[in-house]
Amino acid sequence: MSIVSVTDDSGAVIAPEWIPRVESVHRQLRDKIPPGSDAYRQTLQTVFANGGRMTLAVAGEAVRGVALWRVIENTYEGRRLYVDDLVVDATCRSQGVGKCLLDWLEREARARSCAVLALDSGVARQGAHRFYFREGFYIPSFSFRKALISP
Repeated sequence: MSIVSVTDDSGAVIAPEWIPRVESVHRQLRDKIPPGSDAYRQTLQTVFANGGRMTLAVAGEAVRGVALWRVIENTYEGRRLYVDDLVVDATCRSQGVGKCLLDWLEREARARSCAVLALDSGVARQGAHRFYFREGFYIPSFSFRKALISP
């Protein structure tokens, strides 16, 4: 398995051939992305333009996992690498793909002088939570949302 960066530090797509290949894996977690490959590409363009970066775990030509992440600074943690999405293909779970991506993300965070590697995980994703706890993550606070647009 190898790691592929789809974007560079500016958010420019440097490996466009991976975008169609990653879509089905990414949608396993993010099923609310508007349907269709054009909508997917447009959504990613917007995310990349706003600081998001994409890194993949691949085996040959197949995407095994995807991390969508960004570096941000705030007043309570300082500089941190925040993971928007961490998705492992359902057919490849418990095979080290998630750990490979998390290890890469941690190295990247350290290289970028981040104090924290952070992510959110839906309350129903208990298998993912066990994985994150095993990898040294903890829950420092509640995360609150208020919907402003009706679904």
